[in-house]
Order: sequence, then structure tokens, then C-alpha cells
Amino acid sequence: MKKRACNNFIKRKMIIGELPELQLKINNNKRMKLIVLILIAFVGAGISCSNAKQKDENSLVLIKTDFGDIKVKLYDDTPEHKKNFLKLVDEGYYEGLLFHRVIKNFMVQGGDPDSKDVAPGHRLGGGNPGYTIPAEILPQHIHKKGALAAARRGGPSNPEKRSSGSQFYIVHGELFTPGKLDTMEMMMNSRAKNDFLQEKFAKAKAELDEFRKNNDQDGFNIFVSELREKADSAWAYQPQFSFTEEQRELYTTIGGYPSLDGEYTVFGEVVEGLDVLDKIAALETDQYDRPKTDIKMEVERTK
Repeated sequence: MKKRACNNFIKRKMIIGELPELQLKINNNKRMKLIVLILIAFVGAGISCSNAKQKDENSLVLIKTDFGDIKVKLYDDTPEHKKNFLKLVDEGYYEGLLFHRVIKNFMVQGGDPDSKDVAPGHRLGGGNPGYTIPAEILPQHIHKKGALAAARRGGPSNPEKRSSGSQFYIVHGELFTPGKLDTMEMMMNSRAKNDFLQEKFAKAKAELDEFRKNNDQDGFNIFVSELREKADSAWAYQPQFSFTEEQRELYTTIGGYPSLDGEYTVFGEVVEGLDVLDKIAALETDQYDRPKTDIKMEVERTK
């Protein structure tokens, strides 16, 4: 839409140039009103083009390393993550920090403030700026190769999937065959069903404890059987996970790590420097997945 407005910018200018050729039956007042309206549209299009350009420039960040530069674009529809990342960049927070965790065919991770000037052999990954960010997990942003996402604490201690205030990762991933994606769909649905059943049993904990308290094994078994039957019946009406055609296209052509979809906030993507990502992902690492060659970063806004 904005591109179309920018293209019409020239067309509107041509219309102004053609005004003298309008039929003479248009009186001067109408002619003046028409000129004013076209000028307003002309200026508005110019402002729109300028704002679009400025918005794009405010969304690009350059991650500099000894292996080359990685340019990333930050998404506008994950505003909290974008705002926080740019704030840290402007403060120089990331200067000298390491890509402290690197796993080939998975991801490269950095942003731990404790990684600056730390001796080799130390395990990293626990540092943070003292706050977390609300999750902004959107289905249109997937873990394709080059996806920029926020690290976070996993497990029941973080049920809201809040993101780390500073740590991020870039997906390296791998190529998937259609068959492997089919298998992954089945595994993810099986895991989801297991979580669904556990939730149902957790809600029935009081009744189950009562059977145990009364040492009523027969009653316990019957209740569990009925509970499972009801849960299985309810599960049949739950929507099943399946990859979209776009996801299948991306994961079978450029690759990625689809099992992370829906679990972590993806807030940007690499637009230049995937070859640099490959170089970093190929580095030899220690028992903590830390590269034996330190990969320091400098991060700045760019155009």
C-alpha cells in the first residue's frame, strides 16, 4: 500500500502539470479547489513515503563479529521486544558480549551480560538485565533459518513464556523433508494430548486423593478409567496441530527449527549475513556449547 502511494506521488505531480489542459468550462474557483486538493494529496504522499522510509530504517540492526556482519530486521508487530532491543542497542548494552551458546543445525545465542571478558571454560547463559518481557508469540513468525527470537526460562516456573530482557538467539536450523514434518506433527499432537490429559487429572486430584485415603483401589481404577474416557472424548474435539503450506515450503527449502514454533517470541529475521551465521554455527564448542573461539559482538542501528 505504501509503495503504491509512493508510486502515485509522481503521477499526482504529472496531473498538476496537466491542469492547464483542463476544459475551460471549469471556472477558476473549481480549478483552485482542485489544485488545493491535489497539493494536499501530493504532500500527504510525500510524508507517507518519508515515514515509511524512516520506519524501515528504525527496524534494521547490524550485529558485527569477526566473522562478518549480520543485518536483522525487527518486526513492528512485536513492539515490546522491538522497543527493548533497540533501547539496549542504543545504550551499548551488547558491546563486547559473546555468542556464548552455539549449536549447529539449531541456533546461536547471545546477550548474556555476564559473558563480557569472561575466561574460557565458564558456563554462561544465566545473566539478564533484571527484568523480563511479556511474550509476543504470533503464528505468522516462525523459526525459519535466520529468525531472531528471544531466549527465555522454560518449564513451569515461566508459564506465561515471558522473554529474557536481553538474551536472544538466531535460528540456524536444518532442512526438513515432508515426511519428517509429518512425524513432527504427530509428536507435537501427542505431546499436546498428554498435556491435556494431565490437566484433566490435575483437576480431579481431590477425588483421586480421596480414593487413595480410603484405600479404595477398585474405585480408584474405575474413576481413572472413566476420567480417561471423558478426556479422550473431549480431546477428539480439540483442534490438531498441522504445519501450514507456507511453513512446509520454508522448512523444506531454507530450513529452520519448527518444534520451537509457538513456544518462543520471534521478533525479527536476518536480511543479510546468513553465510556469517553458517560460519559461527560451524565453530568447535566446549561441553557447555560455548565456542572455543570467543565470538564478540558489536550491535548498532543501521540503514
